[in-house]
Amino acid sequence: MKTLIFLFFLLFSSTAFCQKPLNSKAQSQEIIDLINSYSKARETKDTVLLKEILMEEVDQLVSSGEWRKGMAAAVQGMMESSSSNPGDRILKVESIRFLNPESAIVDARYEITDTSGNIRKMWSTFIVVTETEQWKIAAIRNMLPAGN
Repeated sequence: MKTLIFLFFLLFSSTAFCQKPLNSKAQSQEIIDLINSYSKARETKDTVLLKEILMEEVDQLVSSGEWRKGMAAAVQGMMESSSSNPGDRILKVESIRFLNPESAIVDARYEITDTSGNIRKMWSTFIVVTETEQWKIAAIRNMLPAGN
């Protein structure tokens, strides 16, 4: 009987204090969809969509070294960049690392094919967080590998 009671308490304590998993397929897909929405907004110059998926205090460091801090500066810079660097933009998520259930680091390959067919290959890292149960972009870091 003592063994049965012990096993019951052992089983109860292990399930009662289980931590929420740091990721799920659904969360990962939501984040991939967020990055796809960002890419679409950049491609179509959709400032309304950008403002829905960026945090108000978003910051972005672009490959030229320019810092864009805050929603207004980020959106303006993104629109100017999309206009001055026309082409097809592709962001392909390579990895998602959950820091906790509400935040993650997302690494993506970032390629811009210009009108002449030249491909600029970069990396982008996104810091994403949940805000009112929606994933949003808090920070973006674009990197151009050395030698490119």
